[in-house]
Amino acid sequence: MTNDEFQRLLRQMGEELYRDMPWRQDTRPYYVLVSELMLQQTQVDRVVPKFEAFIKRFPNERALAAAPLADVLVQWQGLGYNRRAKFLHEAAKKIVELGEFPQDEVGLVALPGVGKNTAGAILAYAYNQPAIFIETNVRAVYIHHFFADSDTVDDKDIRKLLEDTIDHKHPREFYWSLMDYGVYLKKQGIKPARSKHYVKQSPLKGSVREVRGQIIAILTEGETTVAMLVARYDGDTRFELALSGLVADGLVIIDDDMVYLTK
Repeated sequence: MTNDEFQRLLRQMGEELYRDMPWRQDTRPYYVLVSELMLQQTQVDRVVPKFEAFIKRFPNERALAAAPLADVLVQWQGLGYNRRAKFLHEAAKKIVELGEFPQDEVGLVALPGVGKNTAGAILAYAYNQPAIFIETNVRAVYIHHFFADSDTVDDKDIRKLLEDTIDHKHPREFYWSLMDYGVYLKKQGIKPARSKHYVKQSPLKGSVREVRGQIIAILTEGETTVAMLVARYDGDTRFELALSGLVADGLVIIDDDMVYLTK
């Protein structure tokens, strides 16, 4: 398939498979940042209602930065990976401190929780810039069309094709099409060559992450004591790692015997 043929196909699939989302209706940088952090390891269907509730509570970076972390964690409940909420909270504070939302990769990757791919997504979606970034749906589309006979594919090879085929006039719509088409391919059960960078998400059930989420959920209802938590998780070897990890991540505070969310 030539680059021109691929671009035409992608435009067609983008029109046919377009998914309406609140951060596509309004592409302000803050909305894109919130959505990108929420979408890490979380499906769109779960994110949409959480995003809408989050934006209602924290409509802009100033509102988010001014809120206690405990309030942010309450709004984040149900999304998992609570460190993302802390990163988002810290990023909002950084943006307010700067006085404006960063508009280039250097400024964006300086924000907590924002790596090069997230920065590229913000540049494309919020600023309509032809930034190059790779995520699972981008990989799915390029591997399916250009590496069907390969066993494994390196991101550097996908990046070269992405640079050759990106729509420089309409990068925002280009990436929307990639996302929607990638999801479609997966739903069709199409399994192309495996990306060398693919990392399967570990199961939640039975993990330390599961207990971390449970402790956060308990604390969103109010503070408790170490003794009460110990009694609740009596014999569960995951508890100590979960609680100490939450403290180390700055999400939970232990003061004497009391345990509560970081204010």
